[in-house]
Amino acid sequence: MVIRGARVRRDIGPFMNIIYFTLVAASLYLFSDWALQRAEAAAGRRFEHRSLYFFCILLALSLTSFALIGHLTGGAQGG
Repeated sequence: MVIRGARVRRDIGPFMNIIYFTLVAASLYLFSDWALQRAEAAAGRRFEHRSLYFFCILLALSLTSFALIGHLTGGAQGG
């Protein structure tokens, strides 16, 4: 029984990583949209290449956030 319990706890790690990455990705998507809207409001106009700016904001935030999550959860170690 103890061995089975240890195995279940060890197998839940990758599942939790999926949950963490999904929640952070959704949050970053919403934050990127909010940040772009604030930047456009500050400029007083809508940007010409809005989707490119959105992509750059989202890419920068996601690369740093996902690297941090991988480091903190040990997800980069593999099996």
